[in-house]
Amino acid sequence: MEFAGKVAVVTGGAQGIGRCIREEFEKQGAAVCVIDRQANPYFVGDLAVKADMERFAEKVVAQYGHVDYLINNAAPLMKGITECTYEEFEYVQRVGVTAAFYLAKLFLPHFAPGAAIVNISSSRDRMSQPETESYTAAKGGIAALTHALAASLAGRVRVNSISPGWIDTAYRVYEGPDATQQPAGRVGNPLDIANMVLFLCSGRAGFITGENICIDGGMTRLMIYHGDHGWEYHP
Repeated sequence: MEFAGKVAVVTGGAQGIGRCIREEFEKQGAAVCVIDRQANPYFVGDLAVKADMERFAEKVVAQYGHVDYLINNAAPLMKGITECTYEEFEYVQRVGVTAAFYLAKLFLPHFAPGAAIVNISSSRDRMSQPETESYTAAKGGIAALTHALAASLAGRVRVNSISPGWIDTAYRVYEGPDATQQPAGRVGNPLDIANMVLFLCSGRAGFITGENICIDGGMTRLMIYHGDHGWEYHP
C-alpha cells in the first residue's frame, strides 16, 4: 500500500494503458481521479474543452484538497497529412499537449509536497511511419513540455515522461517476427508502462526529473539495414 492516502489524477483512464495505471494505483491504496470521454467512475469530459478541464479540477480539489500525482495519458487521434484536416490536427494538439499544460497549471496551487507529473509520450517522438503527423506531433510536443515543466517546477514537482513502444492493450502474446524483431523478445503490455509510472511517482525516483524514458523492448535501438535478419526494403 505504498500510495495509501495519495491522490492520483489520470487522464484517459477508462481503458488501455490509462486503465491499467488507474488500477495499479488503486491496488497500492491511492484515490484515483479519472477524466475520459468514455464512461468511467469519476468524470466524463473532453480534454480538448477548457471548461471540462476546469470542472474536473474543481471537483478533484473540492473532494481531496490536494493532488499528489498527475498522469497525462490520454491518447490523441492518429491521422496523416493526406486526410487530417486543420480542425482535426488542432484538436489532437489540444488533447495531447495543451491539456497536459493546462491541468498542470490548474493543479499547480494544489500539488502536495513530493508531487510528481508523468506524461505519456510515445516512441513516435523519435521515429515515424507515414501518415501519422497528428499523433506524432502531439507526442513530440508532450516530451518537450516535460523538460520545460521540470525546469519551471523545480523544487516543487518532479516531471518526467514515458515513451511506450508497441504496447498491446489486450495483453496478447505474440510469437514469430512480431516478437523477435524486438531485442526484449516480446511485445509490451500496459503493465510495462504502469510499473514505470508508479516508480517515477515513488520516493525511489526522487532524483529523476526532466527525463524521458523509452519503454519499447529496445525496438528503437536496433539498427536494421536492407538485407539484415532476412529483412528487405521494397519501396
